[in-house]
Formats: sequence, structure tokens, C-alpha cells
Amino acid sequence: MSARPGSLGATRVCPHCKATVLQSASVCPGCQHHLRFNAGNAAEPQSRGIPAMRIEGSIAHANRAEACEYCVVISVSNERGERITRQVVGVGALQPGERHHVSFSVEVIPAARPVPVVPPKPAVAPPRAPLYPPKPAPPKPK
Repeated sequence: MSARPGSLGATRVCPHCKATVLQSASVCPGCQHHLRFNAGNAAEPQSRGIPAMRIEGSIAHANRAEACEYCVVISVSNERGERITRQVVGVGALQPGERHHVSFSVEVIPAARPVPVVPPKPAVAPPRAPLYPPKPAPPKPK
């Protein structure tokens, strides 16, 4: 589900890593490449995400004598339990005795309040000169 362009939650594709990112992002949260450069004093402030959750851990196979495979899945649901998205973000293999570290974080980014767009006032055209000279007024009856 993607919001329409210009609205809260609208997305686009990072040209560097092809990840889906927020349209409002100046830096890709995945590859950390710049997506938009702001020039001069009109530069918008770089909004900082507020850490909402961070989970770190390690994975290792219980049987240290054999290799195994793993799949990292992230699922997001709303408060009613309805799934919003489910994504496989990584797969791999563990050799005997090998351990991989996993870090998962969520940042909440305050939405910038949109600046109200005031339509320009219609320009009043100056009066135009007549194309033809005005006709003389008819003579008044006596």
C-alpha cells in the first residue's frame, strides 16, 4: 500500500539501492546515500528520526555440528492485527560454530507540516483601448 505522491507516507524508490523509502527522506535509511540536496539558505532542516524500538541479538544453530540456513522476515500490522506488509529482508547460511548478529530498529520521523499553498490572486488586466474610434452620439431631437 502506497500513499499518493505528496501525502503523508508517500514512497519512492532509492536510485542507489532500489529500496522503497519515504518520499520525504533526504537520505536513504538503507544505503545512506543522499536522495535530495538542498541548496542555499532555503535548505530544509534535516529531520531526525526518534528511536522507537531497537532489538539486537545473535543467531546460531543449536546443533553446532551441521550447517543451516536462515531467513529474516519482518511483518508490520496495525492495531487491529491487519497485516500492512511482510518482507523477507535477508537470507543466508550458518556454518557449524558460526554466529551472525542481527540488529532491527524502527525510527519515527515527525511529518513536516505542509506549507499551505495560497493561490495567486488573478491579475486584473488594464482596460484595453478600443480597436475603433467611438461612434458619435446621435443628435438630440429638438
